[in-house]
Amino acid sequence: MANETLDELSIGNLKLYQSISGYRYSLDPVLLAHFVAPRPDDYVLDLGTGSGILPLLLARRYGVRQLCGIEIQKVMADRARRNVDINDLSGRVSIVNGDLRSVGDYFAPESCQLVVSNPPFRPAGGGRVAPDNERAMARHELAGGLVDFVAAAKYCLVHSGRFAIIYLAERLAELLSVLVAHGLQPKRLRMIHSTSTSGARLVMVEARKGGKTGLDVAAPLFIYEAESVERNYTEEILQIYRDND
Repeated sequence: MANETLDELSIGNLKLYQSISGYRYSLDPVLLAHFVAPRPDDYVLDLGTGSGILPLLLARRYGVRQLCGIEIQKVMADRARRNVDINDLSGRVSIVNGDLRSVGDYFAPESCQLVVSNPPFRPAGGGRVAPDNERAMARHELAGGLVDFVAAAKYCLVHSGRFAIIYLAERLAELLSVLVAHGLQPKRLRMIHSTSTSGARLVMVEARKGGKTGLDVAAPLFIYEAESVERNYTEEILQIYRDND
């Protein structure tokens, strides 16, 4: 379309239609896809799938056979479907145009082994809201906040199923509290820093439904070399992009 670009992602050799002025994917879903490591026979649901990048990455990189993304914005859901089609994954990835706050209208309870999400980070009244609707809803909680995403994950997960999320580090206490309150026990955590000399900006957490207490805190992930004026990626980030297995 006239308002879109067709971009390539080396991981999985994916092609992605993206809006020129609206939502465009960032590094976040790439990092989350690397963190979560699903099994091929997991049924995977992505809450707030946007352009569909997370299901596409998980399908292509890990050979997952059944994935679904739910997206409230019709334009975004339609774009995600076209991204599924252009990557020849329509037999494995489906897209639902719907509101995750009414997730029971689209999915049966306890129907997923893994739920993933790269949700909006900012409260509706927090910070500058992007002028276009796509970016505004991707960044701000205009159509559901953290509690809604976690509640949807709990509803869909089987017992011992996993929920993986990438979120703002500054809201980590809130995230862990909401997960535990919904019976999703945090089991793995990794902080994400821009460089080795900067504070954490993001965090990835994997929680297990009905899991026992005990949290594995992994070594921090650094995105850029600290001494790099040109903001060169660290070797670990480069390896994530090189790894197409």
